[in-house]
Amino acid sequence: MYRFLPHALAALLLSAGGATAQACSVNLQSSYPAPAVHPDFSARLVVGGLTKPRGIILDKAKNLLVVEAKIGIKRISFASDNGLTCLAVGDVKTLLTHSIEISSDGKTLYASSADKVFSWSYDAAAGTLTNQRTLIVNMNSFDHVTRTLLLSRKQPEMLLISRGSGENLDRRAADETTGISQLRAFNLTEITDGPINFNTAGRLVGWGLRNSVGIAEHPVTGAIYTVENSADNIQRLGTKTTPPRNSTSIPPCPLHPPYPPKLRLPNLPLPLVPRPRLPQQHHPPPPGTPFALSPADDALCATTTPPRLVFHAHTAPLDIKFDAAGAAAYVAFHGSWNRDAPVGYSLGVVRFDVGRGEPTEGRESREAVVEVLGNGDVGGCPDRCFRPVGVVVEEGDGGRVFMTSDATGEVGQQMQDKVIILYS
Repeated sequence: MYRFLPHALAALLLSAGGATAQACSVNLQSSYPAPAVHPDFSARLVVGGLTKPRGIILDKAKNLLVVEAKIGIKRISFASDNGLTCLAVGDVKTLLTHSIEISSDGKTLYASSADKVFSWSYDAAAGTLTNQRTLIVNMNSFDHVTRTLLLSRKQPEMLLISRGSGENLDRRAADETTGISQLRAFNLTEITDGPINFNTAGRLVGWGLRNSVGIAEHPVTGAIYTVENSADNIQRLGTKTTPPRNSTSIPPCPLHPPYPPKLRLPNLPLPLVPRPRLPQQHHPPPPGTPFALSPADDALCATTTPPRLVFHAHTAPLDIKFDAAGAAAYVAFHGSWNRDAPVGYSLGVVRFDVGRGEPTEGRESREAVVEVLGNGDVGGCPDRCFRPVGVVVEEGDGGRVFMTSDATGEVGQQMQDKVIILYS
């Protein structure tokens, strides 16, 4: 049963200097109907009143660090009941759009704007930032401004960055040198003299990923998984799918040695359609079957890497995070924005085979995702729904999982029989 419980927290905006604290409002009243919760789970709201909370991580002191888009970063501490206090994040606070990451020792914080990646020295006990640096530049685009960051735990010096397309069908993605629709990895120990160019530096890991907002590393095998948002207004054999379907995928790629030269995904933003509506004389392909847009053809698809799984079109997955054992991946489905019948608006779990580091379901499965938290009636979405964005799984025995909702400005909680606790 979903429970909204009073839960006093302290929250601070991370500071690059000695700014004074000010009170922040606390709001635990939800504006949407009670969510539908899987029977094995319970849930509660923890923090409200945030402004467009996006990426979320935990520091070594188990404080939550949350990006508020174009506002800054909030630090939420569970060790105090003095309410919310705020500090200034510095001169880049209005630039931050989505992603946040922290080093394995907890002493360096990373965040991104649409164009740059920044780093700071971080003191978890004091909640302060110093020594701001700009590490990577030249990522700006017309659209898709999330630049998701992932630090490998298998190779702690490697920072992965996902950059999406600049428009629905971005033909520039055909040119590898543009950096469009790519996942690249950068060795942080090699960035010493100043910021480097995203498009020409680092290592190409994935290419043709139209908008892979969520990235995760399997904790056992080190395979890299992304959740992908593909194109709208797709046509197959001259017939538009109804409604237009973009699809999502989880393509794996090992980052740890031996490092592959690249995972060559489609070098155009090729849609991967679960069930296109085709003329009667054509048999619909099974879910996950790729096809090409003009001027390419299906022969090109034979040379590319298909997705490991496909999700329902327009569900808009924005994050993926593994539990400590690597047995489950939690996926935040933000939900559709231009579909007549809304879909998504939920937190789901994908079960994994721990030893192989792969989903237990096959690519053609329509049951790979188990919904653990959703909006009971999506007919009122997006106006009267929570919209999942960021997810983080706590290390250790508790296995707590926190999730942000940017439409409602909230962070909350779920529990599963002492095995997993989810926050939404």
